[in-house]
Amino acid sequence: MATRQSVDEYLQRCTEAIEYARDQYKTGSQQEHYNQTEYTKALQGLENAVNDINHLSLSANDQQQDQLYRMRLQLQQLQNEMIIRHH
Repeated sequence: MATRQSVDEYLQRCTEAIEYARDQYKTGSQQEHYNQTEYTKALQGLENAVNDINHLSLSANDQQQDQLYRMRLQLQQLQNEMIIRHH
């Protein structure tokens, strides 16, 4: 069973990954290809967060699974936006 503290801490890390990715998305929109490394790093961070959420969900209770599911949707939405803009 995932503890409340571990889920809360992980959700905070996901929020930080989203903020970093949004910053890189904004920078990428302004600078085109000049921040390629950071942009790719942000995308990888989002992918890692999605994978970690999937793993953490296995040991979460119903309420925690709902929180993790909503966070996963946010992560994937931003990830998709970044991929579409990049291509």
